[in-house]
Amino acid sequence: MLLEIVSPEASLFKGEITSISVPGVDGSFQILNNHAPIVSLLQKGTVSIAAPNFEFSKETAGLFTKVSAENYTLVISAGTLEMKDNKVIVLVD
Repeated sequence: MLLEIVSPEASLFKGEITSISVPGVDGSFQILNNHAPIVSLLQKGTVSIAAPNFEFSKETAGLFTKVSAENYTLVISAGTLEMKDNKVIVLVD
């Protein structure tokens, strides 16, 4: 599935992923390939991304923390997530 993470300042990440875990306002949840459409508010916490490979721009690479070769995390203060047609868009602060 395709993931796009956008902040007011820049596009932070865009690429193919296998899963994403996010801090929803009613608790953390995970989205996998072919997940049902969903819109959710996000609270302060950590977004975990699993993908076969990652490519970051020089400007945004410092925002992500490498957990392993296929896992990275991003700390957010709030946001919104939309999943539709195997595309996840995350708007973050």
